[in-house]
Parts: sequence; structure tokens; C-alpha cells
Amino acid sequence: MPSPDDLDALVPAMTAWRRDIHAHPELGFEERRTAALVAEELRAAGIEVAEGLATTGVVGTLRGRGGSGGGNRAIGLRADMDALAMAEVTGLPYASTVPGKMHACGHDGHTAMLLGAAKWLAANPDRFSGTVHFIFQPAEESLGGADVMVKEGLFDRFPVDAVYGMHNMLDQELGSIAVPKDRALASSDTWEATFTGKGGHGARPHLATDAPLAAAQFITALHSIVARQVDPLQSAVVSVGHIAAGDAKAPNVIPSKVFVNGTARAFRPEERAMLAERIPAIARSIAATFGVEVEARYHHRTPPTINHAEQVQVALRAAAATVGPDATIDDPEPITPGEDFAFMLNARPGAYVFLGMGPPAHPEGYQHNPHYDFNDAVLKHGAAFWCSLVETELS
Repeated sequence: MPSPDDLDALVPAMTAWRRDIHAHPELGFEERRTAALVAEELRAAGIEVAEGLATTGVVGTLRGRGGSGGGNRAIGLRADMDALAMAEVTGLPYASTVPGKMHACGHDGHTAMLLGAAKWLAANPDRFSGTVHFIFQPAEESLGGADVMVKEGLFDRFPVDAVYGMHNMLDQELGSIAVPKDRALASSDTWEATFTGKGGHGARPHLATDAPLAAAQFITALHSIVARQVDPLQSAVVSVGHIAAGDAKAPNVIPSKVFVNGTARAFRPEERAMLAERIPAIARSIAATFGVEVEARYHHRTPPTINHAEQVQVALRAAAATVGPDATIDDPEPITPGEDFAFMLNARPGAYVFLGMGPPAHPEGYQHNPHYDFNDAVLKHGAAFWCSLVETELS
């Protein structure tokens, strides 16, 4: 199995790709420049390339030449390519050149690592037997690019026996690889409620029906769901992300309409279904109590990311062979962010792993923060893991 040091020769190229992508961030379904870079580098390595899946997705296909009898197994390795709609403040030489867009989650690093692994495997086809599909996915950030790829026939065009994904993880030991036993990430859903009353003068509230008061009671009542309706041995999250009402220049006006929305997370279908039922129900009950109208909706977005047992064992063996048993973390605690790789895991067996990046370079530099930056020191570790995983699956 290759070690991280075996990929030292590719580190300058991976670093250059990563920083180039970082400097030119693109939002979901807009990753044309990034996709073109990926396709060009794959073709330069002699890898078959298909473009245009889910608008900007790229799939590279490589067939191994190892083994006396060949191989008919196939696996998929996935990296996401999109950035976030936020302004970067790092001041780095390769900081975003696009106002209001930034690689604040490490997808630039994910793309560079998978591209490096593809290059190394293309140069060493005798080390595996079977087929690898390198899946470069658009629009992971809340737009469901993985779902679109699957619905457009990703696994019909590129059949796989298993599919794998990886994400960088800050505050996890540098170069370590963590493999969740089953639950990796939570579902990621959204909800919204619009309360409509009769506006009026703030000094004469008895002549109005107070939509802001109803919305305030609703926000307070929301948190009773997790506190009192979720099994203490299970977990769920409900958070308010946005409130809009009235005008800051008119504090003496009771607005007639208040809009509230937020996120809901869970790991099991039971809790997810309960959140979908209880959030609108609470909104309707509160509205009735205060004599206002409400329109409440729950939107199922991304399912939980749940690993499959057989592929977990494969990933653990590949991780131990790559970074050693001491740097392989078996069954870490699940985390509550969502990941649309879940759609691929719902379509095919597979596993999702976490690559340790050590502490952030800036005290505030965690994912989705304007100070975030991917740690280039782990590029060779992630790429080497991909290569070892291919050898483990397709030996």
C-alpha cells in the first residue's frame, strides 16, 4: 500500500491545484473553471473523462491492469468542488479573487487530493485490478449536487460496487483518518413559518393582532422539541437562522408579518419525521393562541450520512495501511452538519471518512468561517488514502 511519502512527488502539483482553485472559487452548478482544470489534468494522465453531469460534474474512469485474471469490480471515489457565498478575510497570497465567494470548507483540497490520487493510480495501473471512477461533484453546499448526479444516472453510466467520500476535519490529529461505524453526519433539513396578523401602532397594541409576539413564542416553544420530545439517548437539533419583520426605522410600528426560518438535524428517521410533524404543528398552535394566521412548511433536504458495514471495514484497513493503526480512528463521534454524499450512499454501499487537519491556522478559522484555509500538509495523506483504498478494494 502506498504511504503518504510515496506521493511526495505530487505534492507541488496538488498544492498548486489547490491554491489555484482556492483563488478562483465558484458556487454550486457554476464550477466551470474548476471542472475544466480537473478534466484537463485527468486527460493529461490518460484517464477517460466525461463532463457535464449535473451541469458541471466530471467523472474520470481508470482501469487497472493488475492481477492475473483481470477484475470486474468497480468503485467510485468522490470529491466536491463548490465554494461558499461569503467573503474571505485571510489575506493569503492565494486568497479568493472573486468578491463574495470563498472556499471556506476545504472543497478545494478535496478536489486536489482526488486529482493527485488519480494521477498516481494512472501511473501505477498494475497495482490494482478493476475500475475506478473519480467523481468530481458540483454543488454540495445545500444545493444537492449529489442527488442531481444520481438522478441523472451517475451509477447507471458508471456502475460501482461501492462509493467513498472524504472530508477534512479540523482539531483531528494531522494526517489521521477517522472512519464512523455507521452514523457519520446528520440529516440537513430546513423549515419556515410566516406569521400574519394585523399591524398597528406600537402604543396601541390592543388594536392590532401581534404577529411578532406569536413568532417570539414560537421560537421559544421550538426548543421544547429537542428538550422534551427526543429520547435523551438519541439526538436532534433545531435552530433559528433568520428572522425578518418590520423596519428598523419604524420601531413604533407593530408589523403585520413576521418570517422565521431555520434548520433541523437528526440521525434517525424517527427523529427526522417527528421534527417534520412537530415544527409546523407548534407554529399552527401558537398562531391560533394569538389570533394570527401562519403558513408553516418543513423541507426535507439532505438525508443522514450513514456508512455501510462492509465498506467501513475496507476503509479501516486502507487507513491503517496508509497512516498506521495509531492514526486510524475507529468509530468517532458523529457530527451534526449535513453532507449530500448521503444521496450516493443511499444509492450504493459505501463509507464516508474524515481526514485530520490538526488545529486551524487562525483561532477562528473553522469551516464556514472567513478565516478558514485548508492545510496543504495533509494533501499527500488524503491522496495516499485514496490510492490505498483502491488497492484494498481492487486487489
